[in-house]
Amino acid sequence: MTFKPQIKIPATYMRGGTSKGVFFRLEDLPQVAQVPGEARDALLMRVIGSPDPYGKHTDGMGGATSSTSKCVIMSKSQVPDHDVDYLYGQVAIDSAFVDWSGNCGNLSTAAGAFAIHAGLIDPSRVPHNGICEVRIWQANIHKTIITRVPVTNGEVQETGDFELDGVTFPAAEIVLEFIDPADGEGAIFPTGNLVDKLEVPEELVAGGVLEATLINSGIPTIFVNAADIGYSGTELQDAINGDAAALARFEALRAIGAMKMGLINSLEEAKTRQHTPKIAFVAQAKDYVSSAGKQIEAKDVDLLVRALSMGKLHHAMMGTCAVAIGTAAAIPGTLVNLAAAGGKSGDECQASALKAVNFGHPSGTLRVGAEAKLVDGQWQVTKAIMSRSARILMEGAVRTPQA
Repeated sequence: MTFKPQIKIPATYMRGGTSKGVFFRLEDLPQVAQVPGEARDALLMRVIGSPDPYGKHTDGMGGATSSTSKCVIMSKSQVPDHDVDYLYGQVAIDSAFVDWSGNCGNLSTAAGAFAIHAGLIDPSRVPHNGICEVRIWQANIHKTIITRVPVTNGEVQETGDFELDGVTFPAAEIVLEFIDPADGEGAIFPTGNLVDKLEVPEELVAGGVLEATLINSGIPTIFVNAADIGYSGTELQDAINGDAAALARFEALRAIGAMKMGLINSLEEAKTRQHTPKIAFVAQAKDYVSSAGKQIEAKDVDLLVRALSMGKLHHAMMGTCAVAIGTAAAIPGTLVNLAAAGGKSGDECQASALKAVNFGHPSGTLRVGAEAKLVDGQWQVTKAIMSRSARILMEGAVRTPQA
C-alpha cells in the first residue's frame, strides 16, 4: 500500500486573552481549503485533532477544551476602511463539525497582533514605537473590531506587566473596541423584551417558567439568574463540569433560549450549533475564592457571572460574552443590570453614556465598558471596550495527513 506524506502548512500558534488557537494566512492554506466548505472544515478538524472520542486531542493541536479548540484564518481585507478580514472557526471536540456561527472575543486580541506579525498590515501604518491601530473585519458576524497593539522597535510588544485573570503570566496590554457589537443575526433584543419568561419543562426548572435576558451583543447570549436554577454564582468549573446532569440541563435550557431568539428552528439543531448562543448565570456580588486561590471580595465587583461554552463551564470568561455582559449591564432592567444594581428595579437604575462593569468569574475579575443609548424606543450599543493580551506561542508549520 502506498501512503501519502503529510502536508506542511505555515501556521502560528497564539494565545489571545484566555484562549489559544492556530492562526493561518488564507493564502497559505491548500487551494481547496481557501474557500468555505467540507475540505476546509476537514482540514481544520485534522489540525486540531477532532473528532476525538477520547476527548484529549492527543493527535492534534487542540487542547480538548472550548478555549483551546480554535482556528483562525486571516487575509488582507476586502472591506473598505479595514485592514484585515478575520474568520474564526470553533472546532468541536468529540463531534465532526466546525461552528462558524460566531466570533471569539479573546482571539480577536491575537488577530490584531497576528496581522502585524504576518505582514498583513501596510508597513507605513506600523510605528517604530507606539500603538498600531488595526481595523479588523470580523467575517463571521460582519462587524468591526479595532485593536490597539503596542509596538516596540518596529515589532509587536508581547511582554509587559498587564495581568489578566485566567492567564498565568503578565503580558503587554491590548485594548479592543467592538464597534456596533449587536450580533449580525438580529436586533440587540431579538424578542423585543429586556426579560423574557421562557416556558421550560418542569424537570428543568420548578414551575416551568424561567426568566431570561436574551441579547445579541458580542455574541448571542442567554442570561438567567443563578438563584433561579439553584446556584449561588460563586461556582467554579468542577461544580458544574463534573455534573453530567447539570450540563445536560444547561444544554436543554440553551436550546430553548436559542429557539426563542430565532437562531434555530428546532431543538435538535442546537446539537450542531454549539458555539452560539452562550448561556450564562448571574448573581449579586458576594465573596468567593477564585480557581487560582485568590480571594475575591464582594466590594471589588459589581456582580458575578458564570458562562458555559461548547457545553462546559468556562474557566474564565469568553471575550464576546464579556461584551454581552457589558452591554446588558448598561441597559436598565436586564437581569445583568439588576444583578449589578444589587437588586434595585430598572426604574431605580440609570444607564450612563459609557458604563463600565467589573464582574467576577471563576478565575477572577474582568472589567468591560459599553456605550448604550435609547433611540426611538430601541436600545442601541455603539461600542464595547475591554483590555486583553496576546502572544505567539509557536510559529512555523503545522503538518497534517493528506485527505
